[in-house]
Amino acid sequence: RPGPERVLAASCVRQCAEGMKVKTKTDGVVRAQRTLVELLMADHPKPCAREQETHDCELESLGRQLKARQDIFTPRAYSKGTDFSNPSIAIDHGACILCDRCVRACSDVKENYVIGRMGKGYTTSISFDDNQPMGDSSCVNCGECMISCPTGAITYSGHKLFTGTDGQDLRKTQLTRGASLEVSELQEHPLFKGISGNFLKRSEGSVVLRQFNKGEIICRQGDFGSTAFYIDRGSVEVYIDTPMSHVKTVRSDGLFKRMVSVLAPRGDDRQKEQEDKQYIPIDAPVDLEYGADKVATLNEGDLFGEMTCMNFYPRSATVRAASDGTIVLEMLRNVLDILQRNREFRKRIEDTYRRRALENHLRSTKLFKTLTPDFLEELRERVELVRFRAGQVICRQGETADAFYLVRAGHVKVSQSYPGGDIVRNYLARSSYFGEMGLLGGGVRVATCTALDHVDLVRIGKADFDRMLEMFPAVRAELETVAGDRRRENQRQARELQSADIDKFLSQGLMEATNLLILDLERCVRCDECVRACGAAHDGITRLVRDGLRFDKYLVATACRQCRDPLCMVGCPVGSIRRTSDLLNIVIEDWCIGCGLCAENCPYGNINMHEFEVKVKNTATGRLERITRRKATACDLCMEHKEPSCVYACPHDAAHRVEPQTFFDVHLKGRDVKPVQGTF
Repeated sequence: RPGPERVLAASCVRQCAEGMKVKTKTDGVVRAQRTLVELLMADHPKPCAREQETHDCELESLGRQLKARQDIFTPRAYSKGTDFSNPSIAIDHGACILCDRCVRACSDVKENYVIGRMGKGYTTSISFDDNQPMGDSSCVNCGECMISCPTGAITYSGHKLFTGTDGQDLRKTQLTRGASLEVSELQEHPLFKGISGNFLKRSEGSVVLRQFNKGEIICRQGDFGSTAFYIDRGSVEVYIDTPMSHVKTVRSDGLFKRMVSVLAPRGDDRQKEQEDKQYIPIDAPVDLEYGADKVATLNEGDLFGEMTCMNFYPRSATVRAASDGTIVLEMLRNVLDILQRNREFRKRIEDTYRRRALENHLRSTKLFKTLTPDFLEELRERVELVRFRAGQVICRQGETADAFYLVRAGHVKVSQSYPGGDIVRNYLARSSYFGEMGLLGGGVRVATCTALDHVDLVRIGKADFDRMLEMFPAVRAELETVAGDRRRENQRQARELQSADIDKFLSQGLMEATNLLILDLERCVRCDECVRACGAAHDGITRLVRDGLRFDKYLVATACRQCRDPLCMVGCPVGSIRRTSDLLNIVIEDWCIGCGLCAENCPYGNINMHEFEVKVKNTATGRLERITRRKATACDLCMEHKEPSCVYACPHDAAHRVEPQTFFDVHLKGRDVKPVQGTF
């Protein structure tokens, strides 16, 4: 018969023996337990996230039970910190006690094999895949690790998604017009097959069922939203109910001649590169064919409103029910996110895109118009659909170029590194492409491309890209032309950076401008003739404010700077604002839906919203009704005149339109400043 053991051991490793007596509550055992808990709590944040939210952190509860010291806390010498890359689950590595419950839950219970241990000694931590942020890993958001975690190391953060920017509960403000589905109902729905019931319970109230009759509006273009829609039964029609026209300034008829703003259809004043526009990008699995009366149809199993939900952008189009009894599921972002991580759902959505939208997406890009149907069919199965979260680097300057990318959804920032800092080259929206310069010019990336929001890309590998160029010389010629233009612009801007005081230039935000209106404050008498002249030239709506940045004796007035890399383009739900091919002007296209996001995004307040009365057919009555619609407007440099009205009207020669780098380069070098007239 064995005698008493000399040391204490954990019950999970102590082997049983015949005649053994086990005592778990002796003073020695309790003291050992208390010591171990105090060691764990010494670098455990108190209270942790779980203790703050639900007051049931197992470690802290055990510490109170054992009367362990609560005043001992030393931050860890090494910690991976917090990880909020997953919108539903938050990771606090500082609260992790390496119990391995999450590892066993992920591998043994759910068989996902995403979580494991890494490191040695005090650098040991849990990791996801090959030490990626949780949001970038292959995690499917089943929530099993969160349920098994005894501390606040893995907690639910999806409840934050219920709160809007105004602090209101989105479940009450966005999901009030439908029947909220219970957890049991969601689990029975094929859409949520494989989704953890515990996760759905925590997200209760995030999905509602809505039913519509034919012609009823589901959502309207321009409205801000935080939800996505899944068509459960029936079909819907998607369209833009704003006239296909842009704001144009013309001279009025009559006795008193004056300039007025009117809505004009696409004509000779539009850039030729947009004349053959066939499709308008919308927040749906299909693009909308260009035209005033064009309508796209979505059917059962389609998802729309995805980018609106993930990025809180305005609705890109109006959606109405196409049949009686149409049923849609409206969901908040936390539910959409877990669906996107579900393998079956993601495969279904990607298959739908490949089958219905990929060819139109490629065809809507001028570059791919010459591709044959056979090659497109082959390419359809070979391309890779990839996704990046906001802030994630897609490719980095100096890396080997291994693929060509087409933007499927979202916005991509293109930047280059210089000794004075990073310079943003462009913002790319849907149907734009990048990566061709590295593939054509030596195999090295010349810029860093970063996801600005949730970005979906079509990735064409280098082998398929090279084969495409070999088979279609027109595609190669177009790419080489575009790459050459971009390369020359990069070289020109690099020369400018070498001659200008970069710190001062960048601090004033002037590097982005191609054309500035400056006022010489020593000559300006604040008469506001420039402002009145701008208003008179644009139907009473001025595009100029006599206020802005001061630079020495000059005022950079608030007027469109025709930015090289305009922030106003970021987030446009239909891609209606763009740069011209010469990179000098901003053009607002005729399918602008008047959502106002570009005006909000402009950091200089230089875009205005112009209201017009238009006739729209009422789908219920069939009658034409007069309603008000808005269009975005920005300074067009008064192209119908020899010089801008604001410059022409200044009685004291204080207002000048200048090319900023030339002007400020001379000024910074201490020479006499002579305003340089821009090209109009």
